[in-house]
Amino acid sequence: MSLMSRLKRPGPSGFGYGSTAEQVTEGLDLSGKVYLLTGSNSGLGLETLRVLNLRGATVIATARTQAKAEGALRDAGASERGVAMACELSEPSSVRACVEAVNAWCGEQRPLAGIIANAGIMALPKLQLKFGYELQFFTNHIGHFMLVNGVLDSLAPDGRVVMLASSAHQGAPRAEGIQFDNLDGRKGYAPWANYGQSKLANLLFARELDRRLAASEHPQRSANAVHPGVIPTPLGRHVSKATWFTFSVLGKPFLKTVHEGAATQCFVATHASVGGGGLRGQYFADSNVAESSAHGSDMALAAKLWQVSEEIVAGL
Repeated sequence: MSLMSRLKRPGPSGFGYGSTAEQVTEGLDLSGKVYLLTGSNSGLGLETLRVLNLRGATVIATARTQAKAEGALRDAGASERGVAMACELSEPSSVRACVEAVNAWCGEQRPLAGIIANAGIMALPKLQLKFGYELQFFTNHIGHFMLVNGVLDSLAPDGRVVMLASSAHQGAPRAEGIQFDNLDGRKGYAPWANYGQSKLANLLFARELDRRLAASEHPQRSANAVHPGVIPTPLGRHVSKATWFTFSVLGKPFLKTVHEGAATQCFVATHASVGGGGLRGQYFADSNVAESSAHGSDMALAAKLWQVSEEIVAGL
């Protein structure tokens, strides 16, 4: 338990900074529920997989390769119920194949209780492009935009979408939030600002998706975004050695453990107070509703991002 876990008090939900994924799901019976989870093979994804399985859920665990997804199920002790699928979010063909496989597996009898968009890449030191777009934006946002929209027909009438955003969304470009005229990074690239832009996109996608779900034929479907906290996980593999040392060693008293970091997404995916009849279209941190940046609550920006994202996907 970190120093911050001891100092910060629980919020209105009864949980807080130091709550673990096991604690926020204690007493829940998720038997018969199915969750789709991206990035299941390490860090927060692996812990989320382990805890959902512990509570009886069936998890469709995705990773960049089939072997990694199968390994995740083994590592989490979830092989008996879990389903492994490959989904490389930066490859549209892989995402589309995953969409087809998920929809076929779910059919009409096994709807998704939730989609937890957990995977991502962070702070790439140099500009990298995929299909002409900056790789963090393309992987973290466009890949999930394709996946989530592709499997919405398999979402239960009261199913939930949980987008892993981050407080790093506050570091997105200050003036625009999303630089629509610089999605290829050629007018300027900064590892953390572009990561922040991708996390702002995850947050705005959740807001706009929830607005659309509330107006759909299944208004009890919902979407929320979460900030897991700052945790030393493989997500930080691309940052400099100096930054990693600062985070993992000097910052250790203030960092969350993986068990604590997975709590908010598990809470939002499963807790009775969240969803179509409760908290929806929100940004969560420490298993409670939190305040986002001004850009993070800009619904006009969210609508434009949706339109641009559709245009990007149509061109792939």
